Amino acid sequence: MKSELAELDQKRTMVDDDEAPDAVPVPHALVPHLGETAILLDIDGTLLDLMPTPREVWVPPGLSETLNRLTERTSGALAMVSGRSLNDIDLIFAPDVFRAVAGHGAEMRLSVDNEADDVHAPPLDKELKRRLAAIAKLSPGILLEDKGYSLALHYRLAPHAEKAIYEAVSLIRADLPNAPIEVLPGKFVCEIKHSGFTKATGVRELMKHEPFKGRRPIFIGDDVTDETVFAIMPDMNGLSFSVGRRAMGVNGHFDAPNDVRAFLARLLDDTRLE
Repeated sequence: MKSELAELDQKRTMVDDDEAPDAVPVPHALVPHLGETAILLDIDGTLLDLMPTPREVWVPPGLSETLNRLTERTSGALAMVSGRSLNDIDLIFAPDVFRAVAGHGAEMRLSVDNEADDVHAPPLDKELKRRLAAIAKLSPGILLEDKGYSLALHYRLAPHAEKAIYEAVSLIRADLPNAPIEVLPGKFVCEIKHSGFTKATGVRELMKHEPFKGRRPIFIGDDVTDETVFAIMPDMNGLSFSVGRRAMGVNGHFDAPNDVRAFLARLLDDTRLE
């Protein structure tokens, strides 16, 4: 399975120059009016720089003000779209609270006044989680994150363990061929979740509700797990942009999270978007 995932990721990231998206244009050419736009943002590797462990990420100075002002200018139509749980998102941005699609679509918050809105995401089977959790013992650098509805194995501190992790997951899946699970390869993370929900299913649901309903979504993401959202943006007359890699099917790309943050700040400075 790992070789298939690696091959798929390679095909997605190795794009011919003629097919690759251009860099992101200036804001006024991209967003005709913030009052008609929904801004959807991945967090790790998109808004925030990647760190050795998920707990080490931090919000750079000025970003909270930018996000709050964009929330105000879009009448609340700004949301995080992340693999992190709602609780994690709130801890990172505290004391600010944002609307969100969390846990790869397993959780959702449509109003900042609510803790969460029920999306009926089933939890992983306890025995399955126990077997998957045991994989963390392969190396001291593997960090285990249990989200209830998914389990993530982070190996940024043990990159040498990547092959062994995916092989172990493959063996478990072979033992349980009918288990309704999905493996999500990411940047130094292997996440196993219940099938049936993705970031894309979460975004589709989000866009049915105010203040997002009827707006043109703009989604920015960096990882393989964001590609489900890239794929549905044309259905919504939306735009998508990748970060750090020139992904297929997007309208442009940013080189790094600091470029994303600068772009968002420029949206506020451009009076033509009023």
